[in-house]
Amino acid sequence: MRMIMFFLVGLLVHVIFFISIFDIYFTSPLVHGMAPQVSPLPPPASRLLLVVADGLRADSLYKLDANGSTRAPYLRSVMEETGSWGVSHTRVPTESRPGHVALIAGFYEDVSAVAKGWKENPVEFDSVFNESRHTWCWGSPDILPMFAKGASGDHVYTYTYPAEREDFASTDASRLDTWVFDEVKSFLQSARVNSSLMSSLQKDQNVFFLHLLGIDTNGHAHRPMSQEYLENIRLVDSGVKELVSMVEDLFDNDGRTAYVFTSDHGMTNWGSHGAGHPSETLTPLLVWGAGVHTAQKVTEPQKYSDGYLQEWQLEGLRRVDVNQADIAPLMSSLIGVPIPLNSVGVLPLQYLNNSDQFKAESMYSNAIQILEQFKVKMAQKKETTLSFLFTPYQLLTESRQAEFINKARVLIQLEEYEEAISLCRSLIGHALEGLSYYHTYDRFFLGCSVVLGFTGWTSYVVLVILKTHASLRRPPTPTDQVSGKTLWWMGVGATLLIGMFLIIQRSPVTYYIYCLLPVPVWYSVLKEFGTLTDLVRSYSSLPLGKCFGYFALVTFGIELLVVSFFYRAMLTVGLAVLSLWPLLSGLYSKAKFRSVSWVLCCLFLATFPMMPVVGREANIHMVTCAGVLSLFISTFYLWLARKRTTLHLTDRYLLIFQMLHVAVCAYVPTSTHSSLQLKQGLPLLNQMISWTTLGSSLFVPLLSSTRLFHRLLSILLSLTATYLLLSTGSEALFPPVLSWLMFVWINIEQEAMLSQGISGRQELSTLDFSENIDITKIRQLKLDDIRRSYFFVFFIITAFFGTGNIASINSFDPASVYCFLTVFNPFIMGGLMMWKVIIPFIIVMCTFETIQVSTQLSSRSLFLIVLVISDLMALHFFFLVQDYGSWLDIGTSISHYVIVMSMTIFLMLLSLMTHILTSRRVSLWRTRKMHFP
Repeated sequence: MRMIMFFLVGLLVHVIFFISIFDIYFTSPLVHGMAPQVSPLPPPASRLLLVVADGLRADSLYKLDANGSTRAPYLRSVMEETGSWGVSHTRVPTESRPGHVALIAGFYEDVSAVAKGWKENPVEFDSVFNESRHTWCWGSPDILPMFAKGASGDHVYTYTYPAEREDFASTDASRLDTWVFDEVKSFLQSARVNSSLMSSLQKDQNVFFLHLLGIDTNGHAHRPMSQEYLENIRLVDSGVKELVSMVEDLFDNDGRTAYVFTSDHGMTNWGSHGAGHPSETLTPLLVWGAGVHTAQKVTEPQKYSDGYLQEWQLEGLRRVDVNQADIAPLMSSLIGVPIPLNSVGVLPLQYLNNSDQFKAESMYSNAIQILEQFKVKMAQKKETTLSFLFTPYQLLTESRQAEFINKARVLIQLEEYEEAISLCRSLIGHALEGLSYYHTYDRFFLGCSVVLGFTGWTSYVVLVILKTHASLRRPPTPTDQVSGKTLWWMGVGATLLIGMFLIIQRSPVTYYIYCLLPVPVWYSVLKEFGTLTDLVRSYSSLPLGKCFGYFALVTFGIELLVVSFFYRAMLTVGLAVLSLWPLLSGLYSKAKFRSVSWVLCCLFLATFPMMPVVGREANIHMVTCAGVLSLFISTFYLWLARKRTTLHLTDRYLLIFQMLHVAVCAYVPTSTHSSLQLKQGLPLLNQMISWTTLGSSLFVPLLSSTRLFHRLLSILLSLTATYLLLSTGSEALFPPVLSWLMFVWINIEQEAMLSQGISGRQELSTLDFSENIDITKIRQLKLDDIRRSYFFVFFIITAFFGTGNIASINSFDPASVYCFLTVFNPFIMGGLMMWKVIIPFIIVMCTFETIQVSTQLSSRSLFLIVLVISDLMALHFFFLVQDYGSWLDIGTSISHYVIVMSMTIFLMLLSLMTHILTSRRVSLWRTRKMHFP
């Protein structure tokens, strides 16, 4: 009962630590209650046509073909003659929803969008569509609904195709774009005979939005260098040309239409997006029509040093780069609607072809709009902070704000437009810094609370280990009882003081949890203070040299694991060092074959972190090889074990069936890949086999014998079958190689126990997971158990990063799930990819469960050491989290902490699952009782 209670408390504490990062770093930056800001001067355009080519890379549009011709002749002519162009720089994560929010609403969405669904609005936000008189949208059902839902009133009209059309196995994904162009043409033609619609179209402040998903879908299915992707760009180019002609004809060439062509994100060469590679973050931007500068020739070298101008042969045309959020204020200024209230974009004046007065007024509106957000944010923070503790942002105090505003207005009235624009830019810079200042105002306070709780929890776990396994238990004395009462009253006093402070500050409920959690944790630590004093008294009897040696090695090992999160190659170094363990520990002389097997397996596994991350190059033949290797390992084991153990006939048939199943699953990816290459779609039989395999992957092993290696082999075959279906290349070899190393680890640990003189060692072939553990045989922890626990954590990290990194997990290749589905569904696809990541975890966890059984150590004892090691890693990453530098660096630093905390929580839950997976058996048929020899 105490173990279950400890497990539940530990789980709760880690869930709180995990959630804390979202309150500290991922709270929504949006505020409400600002007044709309718009320039008082008439806008140059009455209507705006926004075309977003989803997944279009900047170089794919701008770069010329090998023969020197362009694949987008119309858009190239716009750049060279009638419009302005540049590169729009997106932010991580480079996904469709955040990209569209940045384009149309002008702000960079927080992570809650991912947690609450791509199609819904986790928080209400303003957008250019909302501020328009009417907006008509055509495109994907994944993007359009969120802007319609977020709009006030019913002036945003959406036309979407069925979600089933977003099929990566489609014979021609460009038909998604053809559908959009056809619908828009039909709409414009109907306006000629529909007087009511024509009346609405002829009003000002209208927006037409075309979301073109074909390029993105073809990029995922065929890669951005493919003929399908490049031909889709030609189709979009001709579609835009025809559409512009129809719009101009409909409005009698009145010169009042502005056009914006851009993309939400790019795509890697291997057909994924989500991370921060330049191919994902650099997108094209073309603006032309009413109020926009025509092409401007330049003779001087431009300020860009990235070499793209020469590569694209555009060095003679002025290039104007923007941040993606800057496009929202640009569109607002062109049609004269208020800039979206939550926009943080800065108006790129180089695109505007208007009077200096218009530019100055527009820039002033932009500055006031961002300043309004700053004021609301400051007021909110001031309201929830005690006056003597509140520290305002010094560069933008209330007096400084008034000074900026008055000076800008005076400069505009004096027609000193350049100075006014410069001053407004300075005000915007200060306001954005101030927004960040108030948004992160409580970060240090919350961080300290979490660190205090973290160190307290880790200290408590260490004391529990020492108290249980260092023979330091002693009866309580009267002094202990007195100090216990004093501690209790101190804890109550601290709780009341912290609670009163938070109530006065009107803090959110979560603040109470983070700030009050350290109180009971440290109370528990101080309550065990006697254990620590006993340890100090008995230090003379401890092997201090050996203890410090282990401590130094584990510290080095933890640092190695932390560095491996940044450089996967460090896992290769770690595995190379681990391969020397039998030689350094003297095991080689006692178990040569097992030691050589250990060295070879470590070195084979060490090659995986050196390989490119998953998804870059598909190689289906490697999947087939992995299936053959798995079958070879299984056959070899059964041949070795044929004399040692007797298998019941049904168990033998089950293993043979599983091996045949693996053979089928090794063939299915080849068959699916071939069918998709021929554009024949996903074969139904393959899909049925894939889903059946996935659904039965955790159930089939429960039918097998609970004998140690028989159950492990059944688990391996079941999980390998699923992993093969989710693989596209060399990563398919990872589970068989990892499993072989785990098999050797189980065997070599037996030799390690023998060398340490631990009595009661059993033959592995006689062990049964289902047998109740004899409590009398449970031994106390030894220093070598720290090494076992570290090996486990190391293998868990290797299982996670062996075939990928943060970026590859964030921007996975959809081709990995084509055996299951080809129609775009982010949550099912994401779930399948998470299961692929989890499979190596389960293999390592089952091995650890086996080692706990074979080394006669309670699972609680080893797991406590694992908990300390993983918590120390998590504390490392908590301090490494940063909110400065590139957005990729910020996202990666937060991802590291989230991964380690998730791993700790996940291991707690997974340990329970693997215990069931290894020790429980389900009988579908009655079997006669069998007595094993």
